Amino acid sequence: MAHHEAPHKDPRKMGIGRSIAVLTSGGDAQGMNAAVRATVRMGIYTGAKVYFVHEGYQGLVDGGDNIKLATWESVSMMLHLGGTVIGSARCMDFKEKWGRLKAACNLVKLGITNLCVIGGDGSLTGANQFRTEWSELLADLTKEGKISAEEAKRSSHLNIVGMVGSIDNDFCGTDMTIGTDSALHRIIEVVDSITTTAQRYTHNTHTHTPILSHFHQRTFILEVMGRHCGYLALVTALACGADWVFIPEMPPEENWEEHLCKRLIAQRGRGSRLNVIILAEGAQDRNQKPITCDQVKNLVSKKLGFDTRSTILGHVQRGGTPSAFDRILGSRMGVEAVMALLEATPETPACVVSLSGNMAIRLPLMECVQVTKDVTVAMTEGRFEDAVKLRGKSFQNNWDTYKMLAHVTPPEMKSNINIAIINVGAPCAGMNAAVRAAVRVGIIQGHQMLAVHDGFDGLANGQIEPIIWAQVGGWTGKGGSNLGTKRHLPGKNIEQISLNITKFNIHSLIIIGGFEAYLGGLELVTAREMYEELCIPMVVIPATVSNNVPGSDFSIGADTALNTITMTCDRIKQSAAGTKRRVFIIETMGGYCGYLATMAGLSSGADDAYIYEEPFHIRDLELNVEHLIEKMKTSVKRGLILRNSNANENYTTQFLYNLYSEEGKGTFDCRMNVLGHMQQGGTPTPFDRNFGTKMGSKSVLWLTDKLKECYRHGRIFANMPDSACVLGMKKRSLVFQPLASLKDDTDFEHRIPKTEWWLRLRPILKILAKYDTVEMDTSEVAAMEHVIKKTGLVKGGKM
Repeated sequence: MAHHEAPHKDPRKMGIGRSIAVLTSGGDAQGMNAAVRATVRMGIYTGAKVYFVHEGYQGLVDGGDNIKLATWESVSMMLHLGGTVIGSARCMDFKEKWGRLKAACNLVKLGITNLCVIGGDGSLTGANQFRTEWSELLADLTKEGKISAEEAKRSSHLNIVGMVGSIDNDFCGTDMTIGTDSALHRIIEVVDSITTTAQRYTHNTHTHTPILSHFHQRTFILEVMGRHCGYLALVTALACGADWVFIPEMPPEENWEEHLCKRLIAQRGRGSRLNVIILAEGAQDRNQKPITCDQVKNLVSKKLGFDTRSTILGHVQRGGTPSAFDRILGSRMGVEAVMALLEATPETPACVVSLSGNMAIRLPLMECVQVTKDVTVAMTEGRFEDAVKLRGKSFQNNWDTYKMLAHVTPPEMKSNINIAIINVGAPCAGMNAAVRAAVRVGIIQGHQMLAVHDGFDGLANGQIEPIIWAQVGGWTGKGGSNLGTKRHLPGKNIEQISLNITKFNIHSLIIIGGFEAYLGGLELVTAREMYEELCIPMVVIPATVSNNVPGSDFSIGADTALNTITMTCDRIKQSAAGTKRRVFIIETMGGYCGYLATMAGLSSGADDAYIYEEPFHIRDLELNVEHLIEKMKTSVKRGLILRNSNANENYTTQFLYNLYSEEGKGTFDCRMNVLGHMQQGGTPTPFDRNFGTKMGSKSVLWLTDKLKECYRHGRIFANMPDSACVLGMKKRSLVFQPLASLKDDTDFEHRIPKTEWWLRLRPILKILAKYDTVEMDTSEVAAMEHVIKKTGLVKGGKM
């Protein structure tokens, strides 16, 4: 991440005397409202005037009541709403010069020289064109006497910042566009509903062979949105373990009809009673002829006689409430957009603010548009490998993972390697997806995979058995832990564990779990000096709702828990719609780690989130109560306070409830909720399914290489620190870090990493809740990054 040290500017004064207009354009995307809300509030916080432009570019051209001054309260209670509250319209007038002249005139009259546009690549290209010809438009308006020379001088330059709102995720250079994650939520809800109507397989527990029962074979074909981009289709295919996916970037080989039928028959032979085929609406063959749902349906039902149903999802994907990820993305982007506008000079190119990994970045708008167009050109010219590459590293990773898991031809030669998989700690959503991917990739590599039940206890008690391909069918969408899990560490059982590693001939170990998995891994590594049997490669995959494992910015399961909390907060806030003046105090899980409380605070628009990492005292509590009393005088008569379960041993949730109840007497009343174990349950979100799948497959590929390195004189011996690693997401990529090297960054007493990236987002939470004394660190300004390297390929890419 290119950062440059900037002199410490106080954002609270940066916007004085400046005006910003915000508009949403093009197709609706969930999360646009979060972006509008953050832009308005951050703008007001900096001292700027912020205007809504209603109905997109059409409102900009028509002017009048379409351009209105926004207030703090005017963006309240909109985080949870889908679509865009200020309206969006496809606008032909703005494409004509006379339309842009009218729009320029409207902005000049109001003294607006900063424009924030939330929309797809078409909307952003339009904004850039508007900016490029700005001085020409002003000259024409002055000549026609529409504006005075003085007005033209005052508005001599127009700054533009874009945020990409598009459910297709089709904009190059950005990890995720606003709305993509929510669209995936809608699609996965449908896939889950469809797939439960036909159970996956029946299984003979005695012989471990799939039984083809007398039930008939079912095939479901699902068409998802994405005219020119296969992102939604590809991630859906990964997240539901589809048998085949059609995407525009990578059309199937010639004679695909035969391959498809062969694969469906093969899957049936493995015991699967249900085939799922995902099709992007822009799917095409190598000769650029469209491939339609009906075409595939007729092929399967006529050629194979399978009972085949097709569903075209359509606009359902644009609807519904935004996911937690989209709300946080929109909020972070809105804040970054205001900073980018206020720091812009006439020389800075128009930029888009975006997210790469967990870093907010700025990219030159036209470079992104160029690469996005290059993809379309590559597809038209039949350069499909290039099209996938241009989409970015992570689109490529998704494609490679899908290909590996779907195009299955287990090798004739077995590797004679046994890899054991174990779940440790509290269960969380997405563990099963990681197990499934690891089992299947292992089988594809020729290894024998072993399932260890009930954590380290099971490893000590010999609850270990082979696990085969068909057994993990349909596991991606299942919450909890199918292998069974316990919190106990190896501890006293180390000797028994080392004996079982020999007895079951285990050559390497995958440990999936939370802080206990990390601690248990460390114990095994430390015990290598005593027990040579433990000198085998090991990998820890972080999976816990608390997101407190050192070595990773994200853990499997945290996204699902975050969505559960966010949806619950929405409902709780809604319950007070009639009874004005109510404050809710909600306790979230997470132990000493404040990740869930902070992120849920951002996504549900909380007034504060108390966490252990940021100590708070009686004066802070007083300030919060005063803040809420002030808030009740406005039209927003609701408060929401989150508290992480171990935030403070004396200021408990009950204490806070009592304090707020007493101090708020006569102004507001209080309610308290402890969310509890619902946060660990539920079906995994698309992010957790996809993340789990990638982590599971990457860990097995890494172990396969490590085992080759450690194979000496007919046996495996691994005692180097780098043979036992945590696989974690760091900033922008998945990396393996030796367990031993992470000790220094661990606070063992409180079970959290010493450095936590998300603490940087805390000021945003406060600013959006109208605390005006927030210190916001602007020393780490996101520098403009380039998307087009000399090779013409793109950096970054999609998760």
